[in-house]
Amino acid sequence: MLNEIYDDAKGRMEKTLKNLENEYKRLRTGRATPSLVEHIKVDYYGTSTPLNQLATITIPEPRTIMIQPWDQNVVADVEKAILKSDLGLTPNSDGKVIRINIPPLTEERRQELVKIVKRMAEEAKVAIRNIRRDANEMIKDLKKEKQISEDDQYRGQEKVQKLTDEYISKVDELMEKKEKEVLEV
Repeated sequence: MLNEIYDDAKGRMEKTLKNLENEYKRLRTGRATPSLVEHIKVDYYGTSTPLNQLATITIPEPRTIMIQPWDQNVVADVEKAILKSDLGLTPNSDGKVIRINIPPLTEERRQELVKIVKRMAEEAKVAIRNIRRDANEMIKDLKKEKQISEDDQYRGQEKVQKLTDEYISKVDELMEKKEKEVLEV
């Protein structure tokens, strides 16, 4: 019983950490990465399709993203989708290939991004603490139903707390790494 609760909590905390990693990948730093644009939805013959399912996304230079749609008829739609996205990037097209130049970040923008990075990390920590609370509630319910002893309850809650501390420190590591990347000139 306790192991099931523990495994469930661990799985949910792992998902929270992965989610934070994915959110960080989408954050625009001064460096080009395919993950900046691959999630952008393009209207492809009436269907909203992620860009990475319509084109090859490559990084020929550190500040350039190159998008090569497999269907040349969709180039204009891809450009429109990039312009509509909240990235603030302007695509350049030659009819076959779309290039996006990523300008270096200003100091002011870097500070804004650091705040966003910290806010995302804090949201992840809150999610992890909520998972801890849920796990502790389940352990207390088992104790109330007399399925476990009081000692097992305390051991279980201690184990959940250690797991929580471990994942919160992983969130902090991720945050520091992303912060360093954002502040890097």
